[in-house]
Amino acid sequence: MKTPYDVIIKPIISEKSMADAQAKKYTFKVAVGANKTEVKQAVEEIFGVTVDKVNVMNYKGKVKRQGRNVGRTSSWKKAIVTLKKDSKEIEFFSSL
Repeated sequence: MKTPYDVIIKPIISEKSMADAQAKKYTFKVAVGANKTEVKQAVEEIFGVTVDKVNVMNYKGKVKRQGRNVGRTSSWKKAIVTLKKDSKEIEFFSSL
């Protein structure tokens, strides 16, 4: 069984994600096998908030070369979590 900490890998900190945090939209890197329901339950359990909706996006790994060797970075999944209006904010993002 997956724990919430297996589903949520790390927060994504960028200019766009910090601007979205003002509208209670938070961005996380999540496990590739996680679905929207698992992401919602994990965020609610870890941060103690109420989630309104979850959007997930899959990113393919990029092809990288080093000399004649060709490889690929690993694929990953991103989730944008929108909180309900009456929910409290996630303190981690407000302190940045």
